[in-house]
Amino acid sequence: MGRYHSHALRQGRQSLAGHCYLVTIAARDRQPRFAEFQHAACACSSFYADSVARHANTLAFVVMPDHVHWLLQVNGNLSEAVRVYKARVSCLLGERIWQDGFHDRGVRREEDLRPIARYIVANPLRGGLVDNILDYPYWNAAWL
Repeated sequence: MGRYHSHALRQGRQSLAGHCYLVTIAARDRQPRFAEFQHAACACSSFYADSVARHANTLAFVVMPDHVHWLLQVNGNLSEAVRVYKARVSCLLGERIWQDGFHDRGVRREEDLRPIARYIVANPLRGGLVDNILDYPYWNAAWL
C-alpha cells in the first residue's frame, strides 16, 4: 500500500479567515513525546503564545501522548497558524517533534463548536488515560 500524502490534499485549498477548524497534529513517528511533563506543558502553553495567537484563536485543545487536537478560529491562513505552532513547540524543546503535515476539518456551523470541544476534551477518557477528565491536565476549552 502506498504512503499517505496528506500534504498533497492541501494543494490548492484555501483556508478562510474567521472560520473554525478542527486540526490534528501527530508527533513524529507517533512516538509518545508528550508523555513527558515538560513536552506536554510546552505544547499546551504554546497555543496561547503571542506568535500563535496572531494567526489563530484557540477555542479548545487536548495534548495526547502522541498527538494534539486543536479547535481554532483562524485569523489568516490555517497552514501558517499550524506551522507557527509546530515551530514554536519544536524550538522550545530543541528538537523536531512533529510529523509532517496535519489533518484538518472545517467547522461549518457555530452550534457544532461546543460538541466538537467536548469530543476533543474527552480524548483522554476514550484513550484510557484517566477515568475523570479533571485528572488530565493537558487540555483547555473556551467554554469553562
